[in-house]
Amino acid sequence: MAGEPHEAAASGGLPQLDFSTWPSQIFWLVVSFGALYFILSRLALPKIAETLQARQDQIAGDLDLAGEFEQKAKEAEEAYNAALASARAEARKIADKTQAEIKTQMDAAMAEADARIEARATESTTRIAAIRDDARAQATTVAEDIAGALIAKLGPAGGVDASAISGAVSTEIERRFGG
Repeated sequence: MAGEPHEAAASGGLPQLDFSTWPSQIFWLVVSFGALYFILSRLALPKIAETLQARQDQIAGDLDLAGEFEQKAKEAEEAYNAALASARAEARKIADKTQAEIKTQMDAAMAEADARIEARATESTTRIAAIRDDARAQATTVAEDIAGALIAKLGPAGGVDASAISGAVSTEIERRFGG
């Protein structure tokens, strides 16, 4: 055994490169590749092809399902947008209706307030006119009394007629304070 490695070295190198052994090597190469081809083509490759086909079918099914979900999502989005537009339109109608009702109520309240103010203004004008007329009458009476007293003390001995005093005082009040 100790001599075997020296024999291989003496034979000229690697045995697979020896031309005398090539026909047997080619035979076993063909047998090995034939057996490998038979095993792969009959057992492994059909399973691999089946697995690849199943994977391709799964991917195609998933893509179809994703397409359906995408279509449903688009439909749901369109329905959402339509519902949102409808809700906005309804909200606008309600807001417009409420605004119109508030405007009507405000107009009625303003008309009522204007009527109250007008009534109070008329009442105040009537009171002021009555007070003014009463003050004028009292002022006329006081002025006539004072004029009569002054004329009695300073004027002619026989005095002046009361109707003349009254006419003069009325004329002067009319001239100074108006009608």
